[in-house]
Amino acid sequence: MSAAPTTSPASLRWRRLTPWQGPATRVDLALMGAILAVVALGLALRPLKPFLLASHPVALEFLTGDLTAIGAAAAFARIGEAPLWLVVVAGAAGMVKLDWLTWWTGRRWGGGIVRMFTTSEPALRFAARARELDPWTVRTAVVLAVLPGVPTAVVYAVAGWAGMRLATFLLLDLAGALLMTGLVAGLGYGLGQRAVDVVLLVDEHASVVSLTVIALAAVLPLVKRRIRRRARA
Repeated sequence: MSAAPTTSPASLRWRRLTPWQGPATRVDLALMGAILAVVALGLALRPLKPFLLASHPVALEFLTGDLTAIGAAAAFARIGEAPLWLVVVAGAAGMVKLDWLTWWTGRRWGGGIVRMFTTSEPALRFAARARELDPWTVRTAVVLAVLPGVPTAVVYAVAGWAGMRLATFLLLDLAGALLMTGLVAGLGYGLGQRAVDVVLLVDEHASVVSLTVIALAAVLPLVKRRIRRRARA
């Protein structure tokens, strides 16, 4: 009589770090690879932002969907460097262009990906009730997910998990992005030359800013680990 197969501790740890159940399929691996590529792209662009902010703010807002880039591009639009409509369109497109991937992770992996995105108890409770929530609650959450402080990735994954259609998600996502982009662009356009002067000052010291960003990205995780170790001790 053959012995029952055992699961190694390494295999158990790997399962806790993956959002899917059972063996990974090609789709699972491809989707996870795409998510990691998006994260890597964001990290790679971070030190370049100070250089692009003054020279190519519209391109930067499309690449990153960054609110600072949107405000800077709008300030340049005020002094005639770019049309304001292009600033709004590029900013909104930059914010939503890859959100469908996050929606897809929720549709495919459900609570598994939500637990990877956050450890916040309120966010996890919201996600656990995804299929019980009123559809309008989820739709409203998607529109408001761009607001600062909202766990955007969690909301988008919950929308997929709750069964929201992709077309509906994309329309709501775009509506929220246009509202936020319009607000930030309006502020940047109103500040005009004053905002441009600040952007040019950042550009003048771009090398220092970029090196500071890289240093902080490397040091902060180490500081957090030491704090956790001391707290445990």
